[in-house]
Amino acid sequence: MPARHAARRFLAVLTLTPALTLAPASAPALASVPAFASASAPASVPAPALAVVPARALPAATGPGVVPRKTHFDLQAHRGGLGLTTESTLEGFAKALRLGVSTLELDTQVTRDHKVVVTHDRQVSAQKCRDTAPVVPGDPYFPYVGKYVKDMTLAQLRTMDCGYQQLPGHPGQERVPGARMIELRDVLDLVERYRARQVTLNVETKVEAGAPEQTAPRELFVRRVYEEIRASGIEEQVTIQSFDWGALKVMHRLAPDWPLVALTNHDFLQVGKEGASPWLGGIDADDYGGDFVRAAATVPGVRALSPNYGFPQNGKLGDPGFRFYPDRAMVAAAHARGLRVIPWTCDDPATVAALMDLGVDGVITNYPDRVRALMAERGMRLPKRYPPRP
Repeated sequence: MPARHAARRFLAVLTLTPALTLAPASAPALASVPAFASASAPASVPAPALAVVPARALPAATGPGVVPRKTHFDLQAHRGGLGLTTESTLEGFAKALRLGVSTLELDTQVTRDHKVVVTHDRQVSAQKCRDTAPVVPGDPYFPYVGKYVKDMTLAQLRTMDCGYQQLPGHPGQERVPGARMIELRDVLDLVERYRARQVTLNVETKVEAGAPEQTAPRELFVRRVYEEIRASGIEEQVTIQSFDWGALKVMHRLAPDWPLVALTNHDFLQVGKEGASPWLGGIDADDYGGDFVRAAATVPGVRALSPNYGFPQNGKLGDPGFRFYPDRAMVAAAHARGLRVIPWTCDDPATVAALMDLGVDGVITNYPDRVRALMAERGMRLPKRYPPRP
């Protein structure tokens, strides 16, 4: 690996470990403390020689209203920040870079001709895309909306207008009329063009473990994502996330040094059900007392955990019956294992603030502008903004 790539990979790995410095919200930041966390490296990799004291070893902040402050909070723009711009578009990802986020979060699918496209949906949604014309006159597979991505070619997919309407529930979303489905390589190229060296791409392999016939085969899917990232020259800025822990295991075999993120919602663990959940790559959560942290920590290469932020899934602080999934105990257990906790997908500022108080290391959000404003209010270090690029 070239020296510059090795250095950037080192920094990317450091951002996937729990933040180590805590300070009262009213206190100034400690300039002498590094702004990144020391890596909790595998036993085979020498740990960097940094004189850093783990946050949990420091005295707890005391006094009413005192909130611990992290030196690094991972602000992830979900699908580029779909609350602001049509999801999974270069326009959306570019806007997030200009706004200033630490991570671009994105989903991938693999087409019939083995192209890696950026889309959340395994089945093209009429809510997001509409047909325009067949790729060739008389194409028997037309219309394409409603069909599975795995059964279509890139050329067929790119005939559709996937920016024709605003996504319901997001009245501030800027539409990108005529938006065509993009490839993973397009987003990688965008980050390189912006010279966004401090930005991570958190790439999800959307293997549908519960219905594997609906997405490209796991081995093919993961291999193609790996190949595209490896060819980009910025692999050191990439993390790989998946609900399908089997896909994470495949990626670890291909790229043992790449940081992995274990996604879940509680239902996917299938606690109390006979046998292993299809989502956990052969792991039975019941063997670990139904504990997400303990189960995910056994997956080789996992550096971070990404659970849904609470129940019900789209609830918020103050709603009747709402509760957080990543509570203090989960966060503490993860940090004790050197794992970061980055919940998805939270948009309500008060709820995000409560998650911060629970000690999470970042958040995936549709509204990175809201979370960035909250970070500024709390005196947290803000991600770099990048100027527009042609």
